[in-house]
Amino acid sequence: MKILVAVKQVPARDAPLRIDASGRWIREDGLSFEINEPDAYALEAALQLKEKHGGEVVVVSAGPARAAQAIREALAKGADRAIHVEEERLENWDTLGVARLLARAMEGEKADLILTGLQSDDLGYGQTGCVLAELLGLPHSTIIMQVEQLDGAVQVKRELEDGWFQNLELPLPALLAVQSGIGKLRYATLMGIKRARTKEIRRVTAAELGVEPAPALEIARVYLPPKSKQTELLEGSPKEAAQKLVERLRFVARVI
Repeated sequence: MKILVAVKQVPARDAPLRIDASGRWIREDGLSFEINEPDAYALEAALQLKEKHGGEVVVVSAGPARAAQAIREALAKGADRAIHVEEERLENWDTLGVARLLARAMEGEKADLILTGLQSDDLGYGQTGCVLAELLGLPHSTIIMQVEQLDGAVQVKRELEDGWFQNLELPLPALLAVQSGIGKLRYATLMGIKRARTKEIRRVTAAELGVEPAPALEIARVYLPPKSKQTELLEGSPKEAAQKLVERLRFVARVI
């Protein structure tokens, strides 16, 4: 079975973020980057399927030259080869544009299964997988917690609300958007890092794929959330004040 995994490189979670001069994105100088966490779990699910049933895992990533670091990490963990859609200003592409890039890069691969992360840690739209499935004309499912390969199909477990789950069977080829926590993430071994240096990375550009940025959605402004302090005195008896405090913690602060 051939499995394609969409991987995005994002700023590290503990990286200090600063707004750039345009006010529409963050400054990338001095930032450290990593594989988007949900995408890392999608890769782990693909590698587990490969280990159990055989086949090939191909990583597909759109992003600037620095995204090669994330691609190499995926190859070091066990992916067989990669496709890098080189685009230096990916933030200028909306969800539909990115999905078009990935779809055009994936078209010739004839994959049996495509895995994406549920959402990205930077923008968090949670739409790329669904739009990609629509462009490729594939059945899809989201919030995937478990995948089992069947004869010509996959059986998946989806996470719903309030501790509920849903089990579905989808015919192949199909696309799945994977939830974080589907399995324990592996580390790249020293041997895997050495092997990654010799694995194929096919590089293409948006122009070569025939896709142009025509965003229907644009980022108008990026800013830090304002910080403010406010004091409120809760009047009434101790019991009444305690009840009011609980209500504010639950419905205003949303911490309980």
